Amino acid sequence: MSGIIITIAQQKGGSGKTTLAAHLAVALAHHAAERGIGRVALLDCDPQGSLGEWFETRERTLGEDGTGFTFRTASGWGARREARSLARDFSFVVIDTPPKSDVESRPAIEVASLVAVPVQPTPIDLWATQPTLEMIAKEGKPSLLVINRAQSRSALTQEISEAIRALGHPAAQTRLGNRVAFAASMGEGLTVVETAPGSKGALEIEALAAEIRQFLDV
Repeated sequence: MSGIIITIAQQKGGSGKTTLAAHLAVALAHHAAERGIGRVALLDCDPQGSLGEWFETRERTLGEDGTGFTFRTASGWGARREARSLARDFSFVVIDTPPKSDVESRPAIEVASLVAVPVQPTPIDLWATQPTLEMIAKEGKPSLLVINRAQSRSALTQEISEAIRALGHPAAQTRLGNRVAFAASMGEGLTVVETAPGSKGALEIEALAAEIRQFLDV
């Protein structure tokens, strides 16, 4: 049985894709290790290479054998082949894709079990998400909008949540807050799940990972 492939896609830059990919991979790796249900792989398809830099920092922080998962890179149509290859050996494969380029993102979407689409809670960000959702729909893949960098008790965040519901598009109930801890942990090659376990940010990530597993029935 092939593993689950979760692609993080958003053509609009600055949505927090890379941070979401890293945090989701770590949360899934913890879940898999606790239950003895296999391993997690992280695939970077963004030529900018931010996720690769994060992983190298992680190796320096934790040691090459202590990262908790396997890291690979691919580009263009090679992403589809690499993802399928990884899915034969890993329970979960998390893919980070580049912004702006549908040519680079499409192969990673084609092969996905689920596409998670981070969106900041502003009208402009929601409008800019439409091309990504259309591309995912064209490939016939299930997707889940994830509100990222949400301001607590913000009327605008609530307004965007209602706008998403009006679209009728599946969206995660879990919102990720606008927290410095997410970026700070990434600078250490870690995630907030590791630097601040039990914190609001860590609980949000763990809840989102659980929601995604439930969505996929795994």
